[in-house]
Amino acid sequence: MNHQNPARLYLLRHAKSAWASPGERDFARTLDDEGFAQAEIIADKAADRNYRPDRVVSSTAARCRQTAEAIRRAMDHDVEILFTDTLYNAPCDTYLEIVSANRDSSALMLIGHNPTMEEVLDMLVGSSQAAAAIPAGYPTAGLAVLERAAESPLDGRWRLVDFLIA
Repeated sequence: MNHQNPARLYLLRHAKSAWASPGERDFARTLDDEGFAQAEIIADKAADRNYRPDRVVSSTAARCRQTAEAIRRAMDHDVEILFTDTLYNAPCDTYLEIVSANRDSSALMLIGHNPTMEEVLDMLVGSSQAAAAIPAGYPTAGLAVLERAAESPLDGRWRLVDFLIA
């Protein structure tokens, strides 16, 4: 078993969601038409570049589930998708703990929410790399592709190798 962290990490913010209807909980917000298109586009772009996670850990919020389904459709292998309530409204440390807990995955994708996704990227690659990649903030359906620098622990020694937008 690999006791290092994953060699590749994908950080995907859910695609664009509709505003909550009156009385609807934020958790239940679904993707809007633009969001469904974004999710398909980003999933296809990732697949075209051979960015294929072997495990996806997604928030259970409806908009994240729908984004995860687009990823599943675009990948031509059976990607394991785990849904967890923990990523909803979670702090940066929770996302990092999930990365550490998935050491047996060589390519892990997290599908979650802002502002935490932006904070995680900042923590892993440093604020200058993060700001250069996303000067206007982490866009919906934004996909950061990180590679672990030679056998380093989870201490910021990750390289941002690509950032895809829909």
